[in-house]
Amino acid sequence: MSGRITTIDVVTENPKIMYVGAASGGVWKSENGGSAWKPVFDKQPTQNIGALAIQQSNPNVIWVGTGEGNPRNSMNLGMGIFKSEDGGESWQHMGLEDTKTIHRIIIDPVDPNIVYVGAMGDPFTANEHRGLYKTIDGGLTWEKILFSNNLSGIADLVMDPSNHNKLFAALYEHKRTPYYFTSGGEGSGLYVSQDAGKNWHKQGVEEGLPTGDLGRIGFAIAASEPDRMYAKIEAEKNAIYRSDNGGDSWEMINDNPKFANNRPFYFQELAVDTEDKERLYNIYQPLSVSYDGGITFDPIPMIPADETKGIHADFHAFWVNPNDAKHFIIGGDGGLGITYDHGKSWYFPETIPVAQFYHVGVDNDVPYNVYGGMQDNGNWSGPAYTWKRGGIRTLYWQYLVGGDGFDISPDLDNSRFGYGSSQNGNLYRYDKLTGYYVSIQPPAPDVKTSLRFNWNAGFARNPLDANSAYYGSQFVHVTYDKGASWEIISPDLTTNNPEHQKPDYGGLTLDVSGAERYNSILTIAPSSLDKNVIWVGTDDGQVQLTRDAGKTWVNLTFNIKGMPDEGWIAQIEASRYDKGSAWMVVNNYRKGDYAPYLFRTNDFGKTWVRLADEVKVKGYALTVIQDPVEPKLVFLGTENGLWISIDEGNSWEQFMNGFPSVSTMDLKIQEPESALIVGTFGRAIWVLDDLLSLREIAGNRLKTGINALPMNDAVQVKGLFINPPGNIWTGFYTTFEGENKVFQKTQIPFYLSNQPSKNHKVKAEVFDAQNRLINTIEADSLEDGLNYLIWRLDEKSAATSGAWQDEFSRDIPVLPGEYRIVISDSLFSDTTKVKVIPDPRFDLEASVDEELYKFRKEADVLLAKLKNELKIIDEKKASVDELIQKKNEANVSAEDETLVLAKSMQQQLKELRAQGQTPRPERQVGAWQSFETSPYSKIQDALAIAAAQTKVPSKQNWDVLNQAAGLIDEYSIKVNFFMENQWHSFESEVNKENL
Repeated sequence: MSGRITTIDVVTENPKIMYVGAASGGVWKSENGGSAWKPVFDKQPTQNIGALAIQQSNPNVIWVGTGEGNPRNSMNLGMGIFKSEDGGESWQHMGLEDTKTIHRIIIDPVDPNIVYVGAMGDPFTANEHRGLYKTIDGGLTWEKILFSNNLSGIADLVMDPSNHNKLFAALYEHKRTPYYFTSGGEGSGLYVSQDAGKNWHKQGVEEGLPTGDLGRIGFAIAASEPDRMYAKIEAEKNAIYRSDNGGDSWEMINDNPKFANNRPFYFQELAVDTEDKERLYNIYQPLSVSYDGGITFDPIPMIPADETKGIHADFHAFWVNPNDAKHFIIGGDGGLGITYDHGKSWYFPETIPVAQFYHVGVDNDVPYNVYGGMQDNGNWSGPAYTWKRGGIRTLYWQYLVGGDGFDISPDLDNSRFGYGSSQNGNLYRYDKLTGYYVSIQPPAPDVKTSLRFNWNAGFARNPLDANSAYYGSQFVHVTYDKGASWEIISPDLTTNNPEHQKPDYGGLTLDVSGAERYNSILTIAPSSLDKNVIWVGTDDGQVQLTRDAGKTWVNLTFNIKGMPDEGWIAQIEASRYDKGSAWMVVNNYRKGDYAPYLFRTNDFGKTWVRLADEVKVKGYALTVIQDPVEPKLVFLGTENGLWISIDEGNSWEQFMNGFPSVSTMDLKIQEPESALIVGTFGRAIWVLDDLLSLREIAGNRLKTGINALPMNDAVQVKGLFINPPGNIWTGFYTTFEGENKVFQKTQIPFYLSNQPSKNHKVKAEVFDAQNRLINTIEADSLEDGLNYLIWRLDEKSAATSGAWQDEFSRDIPVLPGEYRIVISDSLFSDTTKVKVIPDPRFDLEASVDEELYKFRKEADVLLAKLKNELKIIDEKKASVDELIQKKNEANVSAEDETLVLAKSMQQQLKELRAQGQTPRPERQVGAWQSFETSPYSKIQDALAIAAAQTKVPSKQNWDVLNQAAGLIDEYSIKVNFFMENQWHSFESEVNKENL
């Protein structure tokens, strides 16, 4: 699951180096042809990308234009243009911030200081910050060289590959409001410059273009023969045009609506094969190909608009290798596709996680699952963490409900079932087990009433009734039986303005998808403290409240000082602490106001205080959540990142720590495990899984020195070498593996109030319920603030040399119960505790774990006994080895009596040790496994029994342990006899030489 790719460029001399930009997910780079990717723009203040270009004469120079140039309702605005001179390692902002969206960048191949930037501009706000800009000094200064009016921006820009002074630019007049979109107008046009943008000629009917106003235009030039050009033109009759004289004149060649009229405001791209001028790619919902210069297109798309066919459809970006026409790359709403065989087969890089989530949800399973509704990619669920190796892989995720995914909400009493929604008010009940889902959308009350559901309609579970939920059109609908039936419990709560509800607002091409459905409810917030209190916010700025479960409603809008008129009420969050309190997020960027608005009321909406503005946070506000345990802890999501307050919203800090400045769309808290679920519109879903520590910080409960912080319960996960399902070996960096929470271990959090010194060490001592010290963990890689130690949920055991160890190895797993942990350094100490709970997947009696623990402890006593005997031998052998070395250094004769005795003892000790633990052969070994029975092998057999059992040890299991005990006792007697006799005799002889 990836997300919308808007721009692609590749180093032509080394096509293994690729860059792609995502609509709201940053810039990604591959250095091996697309099998592995890394983000290179994460530290920049925006992740909304519209264009990028590589300076081919020096591929370390990369230009990135921010703000998506496809003016859909959910587009993301940018902050101008950025430049890197070191292959994306660092970036410099180069201006043009007011353009908001940049759709094209061209670097002059002769003089790379000359760069052309095509700005589409903010489609919601008419202004002069759009058109074509040019720099001749590498971005230090800019000149606007093409502009028509305050509604028209650059939809496309191409340069003649044989003449760097010849440019073609398409200006596109369009306007978007919350309730309509119009495409086309007098500001649109196809412009040609022969002198690097100093002068422009607007082409028209004389050159063969259609009469009347034009809309969006997309270009393509045949690199193999630049006189061949194509243009996809929105007009009164949308069509594809062709030129065979370098754009001097045009001929309409295809007006088949199937290929020439597919949402031109969004899909208007063409590309030409770099070796065959007749092979034309039509880049829209599917990918279609013409082999005769656009006159006809293959009726079977190269990539169909079918979610089961391998590459997600809805395409916006395309790159063809100038040196190998069989190699091309396509980008769309679901990510990237790469082909090396002219589109016969495709590779989908799944390691570019730029999914755009509108909403997220969470259940209370163990491990718990997260849920999300994705732009153009349905509703999904997947684990927040797993008890398997290999991270959180894509194959763990399940598709639940189709369409553009929005609210997705599992039943907390049985996560198999839940609600999922999509555009235009579609609401479903799903079944995760069968994959079946059924529509439960509320019906209109009568045939005369049309329900106005927003593209992203308001939905809420009733926190006090598991069978009840609310859904918003212009009315509030309630169900008490999980969607089997609905009631309307409000009047129309919007402004119900007929001017906002027209079926046609003009323009060349109607685009009635439901995205502009207006005068509708966006957010519903029922109180968890009073079943009668419900807050509602609408897309036209209305804030409503009922205190009697919908019998009466009060419009609070005029009580909110400083709220923009008809602002977008993105979210209301009812307080968990006071039924008269609520938080409210408003944004107004659709009217050119990019400020963040966050309000709170404590008196049922009579008065409100504004808690966020452009001084305190960056980016317009999208979502808020107050921690349900510590009221001072509040999180705010904006268009430019995640923000945290530890004083109930009075001050804010950006939460980074690896989290980019991405559009942060929705926040949920998984309460049993104290985790924050972050839904981003561009970088998928993130989990902050330690709210307990943040609560201590916010609650001002830290003291000087070391602070041992509260811990979540830790599950004693059973199992060995637990691998993921499906293909275990998936290559390096080619399979998405989300970072997994540790399992079969737990993190011990602690806070250092001061900067630790270089030699600062901290240790954690673990005590059981009987106050026995069972383990000690140390750390020396420390920093001021929050730190973690890892405890493997084990008790220290005896360990023999040669035992195989890996990151999952551990000693004796502890029993379920409560453990005290003392964290200390040379000056301070503090105490916390953790409850270890049994693996919930196994319904076992406590006696099973107790008997297994007893078995393992008895095995450990034997192991310690064996280890001690081997240690005695190893110490004696070490002294003999030292004696032999001294004799050799003294150049004594080989017949030296003491040397002969020492070598003999050395061999005897080797043989004695081998009787306890079979050694690896001293000769060259390829593979080796001992099949001899020894005290060591038998105790290992017993340990293997205890490692992953789910039953009480059997008599046969105890027999194995008893056999090990017998062998170890025999071996111990043999070692003692040897030491009292052979060793004592040897030692006496050696002592005669005072050695």
